[in-house]
Amino acid sequence: MQLETVAVFAPLLGAAIAGLFGKKIGDKGANFATCTLMLVSAGCAVALFRDVLFLHHPHTATLLTWISSGALKVDWALRFDQLATVMVTVVTVVSCCVHFYSIGYMAHDKARARFTAYLSLFTFAMLMLVTADNLVQLFFGWEGVGLMSYLLIGFWNGKESANNAAIKAFVMNRIGDFGLALGLMATFFLFKSLNFDYIFAHAAEMKDATIMFLGHGYGALNLICALLFVGAMGKSAQLGLHTWLPDAMEGPTPVSALIHAATMVTAGVFMVARMSPVYEYAVQVRMFITVMGGLTAFVAATIAITQFDIKRVIAYSTMSQLGYMFFALGVSAYSAAIFHLFTHAFFKALLFLGSGSVIHAMGGEQDMRKMGGLYKKIPQTYVLMWIGSLALAGIPLFAGYYSKDLILEADFAKVGDAARFAYWLGVAAAFMTAFYSWRMIFMTFHGKPRADKHTMDHVHESPPVMLVPLYVLGAGAMFGGWAFHRFFVGDARQAFWGKSLFVLKGDHTVAMAENIPAWAAHAPVAVGVIGILVAFWLYMKATKLPAKIAKAFKPLHSLLFNKWYFDEIYHALGVVPAFIIGRALWKTGDGKIIDGLGPDGVAKAVAGGARKASKIETGYIYHYAFAMLAGVVAFITAYIFCVQN
Repeated sequence: MQLETVAVFAPLLGAAIAGLFGKKIGDKGANFATCTLMLVSAGCAVALFRDVLFLHHPHTATLLTWISSGALKVDWALRFDQLATVMVTVVTVVSCCVHFYSIGYMAHDKARARFTAYLSLFTFAMLMLVTADNLVQLFFGWEGVGLMSYLLIGFWNGKESANNAAIKAFVMNRIGDFGLALGLMATFFLFKSLNFDYIFAHAAEMKDATIMFLGHGYGALNLICALLFVGAMGKSAQLGLHTWLPDAMEGPTPVSALIHAATMVTAGVFMVARMSPVYEYAVQVRMFITVMGGLTAFVAATIAITQFDIKRVIAYSTMSQLGYMFFALGVSAYSAAIFHLFTHAFFKALLFLGSGSVIHAMGGEQDMRKMGGLYKKIPQTYVLMWIGSLALAGIPLFAGYYSKDLILEADFAKVGDAARFAYWLGVAAAFMTAFYSWRMIFMTFHGKPRADKHTMDHVHESPPVMLVPLYVLGAGAMFGGWAFHRFFVGDARQAFWGKSLFVLKGDHTVAMAENIPAWAAHAPVAVGVIGILVAFWLYMKATKLPAKIAKAFKPLHSLLFNKWYFDEIYHALGVVPAFIIGRALWKTGDGKIIDGLGPDGVAKAVAGGARKASKIETGYIYHYAFAMLAGVVAFITAYIFCVQN
């Protein structure tokens, strides 16, 4: 069997074994099956990484003809070019770490087999998405990860908050997916094909094409790219469709790591990069993506600096880092965006699983205000969280430094107000990222213990089955940027990426980044160091000052702490009117009009007539005789009337 088939379908087999036979083989058997097959998938992915990216053997494996209807012909195929192979490697390696970590983290859960089945099925859906050879197969994987995120976020369905978060994620993603579906339709309308190779080969021919809608002509490629980006906004939690992301923390911590690091939230970034031959001709849309990415990075960072839930802080950092990836895509720095996706997967999964180790040690506590003084109790987790935070803050020699700084440099190199606007928002976000990362470290591990004595006495380091995956991810967070910088964005990038990423002449911002002023290149690191120092001063030295600052700037603090009131605004403008309209249609439209005049009304009239007719049944013979006589008279009258007419 070919490596690519095993890499993609091994997680599906694991999900089937755990899901269908979990009760027979038990939790240990389900863990063994899913983890073993996930390890096999990751091993195949690493082998494919070497074959495709270093030996330059991209290929597509066609499995079967899926749809053949008129002009629409869609194959079920596994596309292993350079971009897909990078994504498959990231997804399988991180998912493998999450699977093994879950053995320890979910050890006391009563539904471990179902949980591991969901994890494996989630991974399979993401693999189908990134190896798609056409937009239909991509849409299949896209909807698959949406469905599995609903099941995983709401896995602890005994919690109302988890159920609400799952529904919220599902609904918000459906809004984005509606745009994606329209984009697919517009693509087929224009190109008469949904196959990537055909679309990319004819994109240049369609750069001046228009699509008529309601009597107006719109640039076809701009319209298609805008609609596809709406889908990306939902999956990748860009500003406006982002509110589901922090609530996704209601799921178990391994779910948070998988969703936020390597799978669902990166789907939008991958899709825009995959469609780079089309997006290159949609200049206006790329400008919008640049601005939206910058705003997302900035707004998410402002919220993160005020949060106290350790997982929520990391969740908003995910949203912020996704903003970086998108404003890299907006300036045609596709390789830089995917490089940041690659490095981010390792250090973000490390931070989430590390926070899970902290929560595990604290008996389920997630509030950093109730932590402190943990570094002596859980030293290995402490060191690993430092590594993840250094990478997130973009400190030199760690993975995030190589990818995030290059994104900012590429934006500075790009000519235009949108790119320069995004650059400065990114620099501001870099300062806040370093600040809230070290705020988290200092509040969690340093200072005096703020938990009660009983909790502190029971704090313990996580078992090896949880720590070993952290060390694997820690190695990626430390060396991933340094080891792969040359290939992703350095002098070997053209040979590394081949034809999987497309950039027009004059838009090579990754190359142009080498010639920007030194101050612009060093600014992100400088503000990062300043952010760490500010966090050290406020949370290690002047520990009473943060509360005073929050009180002095209470309106601003309330705005940020309440997440810019996005949820409240959406509730007032969307949820409440929807409930009012729904109740009116239910009570008045359906209940009073349709049912009232229809089946319920007819039934009521029949029942009323029957009650009145029953009064004739008196038991007196002369009443019956009178009724019979009246009937005969009525019958004869009707007969005579009909004969005469």
